Amino acid sequence: MINHAQRIQQIFASLADNSLVLISSGEEQIRNRDVEFPFRADSDFFYLTGFAEPDSVLVLVKKEGKQQTIIFVRPKDKTQETWQGRRLGVELAIEKLGLTSGSSQAFSIDDFAEEMPAIILDIENIYFSFTQLERWSASIDEWIITQKSKARQGIVSSNKLYDIDSLLHEARLIKLPAEIEIIRQAAQISVKGHIKAMQACKNAVYEYQIQAELEAEFKELGSPRVAFNSIVASSGNACILHYTENTDKLTENALILVDAGAEYQGYAGDVTSTFPNNGKFSPAQKQLYDLVLKAEQAVIALVKPNLQYDEMHNCAEQIITKGLLELGILKGKLEELIKEKAYKKFFMHGTGHWLGMDVHDVGNYKINKQWRKLKPGMVFTVEPGIYISAEVGKEKGIDKKYWDIGIRIEDDILVTETGAEILSTGLPRSTQEIELAME
Repeated sequence: MINHAQRIQQIFASLADNSLVLISSGEEQIRNRDVEFPFRADSDFFYLTGFAEPDSVLVLVKKEGKQQTIIFVRPKDKTQETWQGRRLGVELAIEKLGLTSGSSQAFSIDDFAEEMPAIILDIENIYFSFTQLERWSASIDEWIITQKSKARQGIVSSNKLYDIDSLLHEARLIKLPAEIEIIRQAAQISVKGHIKAMQACKNAVYEYQIQAELEAEFKELGSPRVAFNSIVASSGNACILHYTENTDKLTENALILVDAGAEYQGYAGDVTSTFPNNGKFSPAQKQLYDLVLKAEQAVIALVKPNLQYDEMHNCAEQIITKGLLELGILKGKLEELIKEKAYKKFFMHGTGHWLGMDVHDVGNYKINKQWRKLKPGMVFTVEPGIYISAEVGKEKGIDKKYWDIGIRIEDDILVTETGAEILSTGLPRSTQEIELAME
């Protein structure tokens, strides 16, 4: 079980005295006319509170050696709850959020402007995410002007603004056992959805029909939403890295690239599988698929504590460059091709990214301009790929049998004390396993 009070305490421990932290859950956004997008709370807010209602603000105060947690939430409102759904309300906020009543307070968000001037009194340091600068700038300006007007009363005005991301995001980078279990579940739900997508090929005519089966399986298994817009890309669409239209008709001999992940209890899965629509790889498709799989497996085998992050991509680029050279897709000397990064025409993205509450999760990749080293508890994806669109194939004089093939293979990886654990285990990965699964 996630201990949110402990997470808040970790942030307090990193703060200087006379500091205040502001974190908003976010606001509902209009999709069109008077219809809202489905609300999803800001990840930092949810990380610290486990609370997912809009229009809420967490305020942490450390002043004169004392700590105080303050939460502003929407008040109970019978009319609004009849139309829009239940609210936690002020009275239950402290209890439900697992906060200590003696050092915590809850207010209605309607009272935020009235309560904050007293809360921020004599606070020197204000922490908030600089990505929310627009959200906070007017309020901070007003508070500081008010403080300065009271200087002759001995009031000290806020004089330092800090980005809370530097503290909070490093904490989020190393996952605790309870978080790992949730991510493992998100990954496994994602895997089952991908298997369903493979099975859906027998009756699907359009990409979106495969998407429907995939996402229905996510919901059936307890995922309330996708972690990101699902990609179901057939034929040349798979060479568009973030193709999400999913509207094209499937062709019999095409490969289908599915990049989709389930969200579970606020954490993301992120898995990519590539399989033939008719259940059988062509020789050219198999050659490229086997090359990508070789790169992915080699990268995962490298993973262990103290491995420098960029070594994973270095491994993938060498294997893919060598393989493309052997297939005649690249021409020249291996060393020069690697040095020139000639592979980038066909493998244009990185080999992975952090994974957690956000699908592209937070945490620096470099420390003091040096690639950071892996530590137990880090979770990330490994996802090499090869993409040869018809346009690039024609431009580079590549054999037509390779045209409009896009392949990516992606798994979710946990760094353990001794190596790596594949959290997304269970998918058929070799061409033989995929063909058997699709029979």
